[in-house]
Amino acid sequence: MRTGALWDEWDSTGTRSRDVDVFTADDLVAVTLLSVDVSPTGAQILLRERGEEFEQLLAEVGPDRDLAEEGELTPESPVWRLETALRTVPSVGRTVASKLIARKRPRLNPIYDRVVGEVLGTKVAHLEPVRQALCVNGGELHQRLIGLRERAQLPAAVSAIRVLDVLAWMQVKAPD
Repeated sequence: MRTGALWDEWDSTGTRSRDVDVFTADDLVAVTLLSVDVSPTGAQILLRERGEEFEQLLAEVGPDRDLAEEGELTPESPVWRLETALRTVPSVGRTVASKLIARKRPRLNPIYDRVVGEVLGTKVAHLEPVRQALCVNGGELHQRLIGLRERAQLPAAVSAIRVLDVLAWMQVKAPD
């Protein structure tokens, strides 16, 4: 099994369902399963020094919901402001920030990394273009991703945008 498959349900403490508005050590472990790390300094800032700030920002984002159901996302949107704040933490760049937010809001925030950006053509902007693509034709892509998840017999905890992320990686890894 690839370690990335563990990311969706990683919960060593059994508290993930209660810790939706706070970043935890489990979240830092989970992102390592997707081949990124947060430095010790970054972890200290994220979990302790600025923990309350990030808790407030996560609360402002609100509960998890499907990205396809969101209106336009701008720099003033809570999820965008959370990403911006996370990126000020040492070792938390665009990729790590997207993975941390996706841990807390897996249906709302798509993972960004070099591969996904290349395949989806979202290297410059990611969140809003993915949202727009999911909404075209009455949410056709979103529904197709849910259908693929069901056909693959993946748990409902695996979001439609996580399926999109996996498909992007499979596109790159597919034999010619």
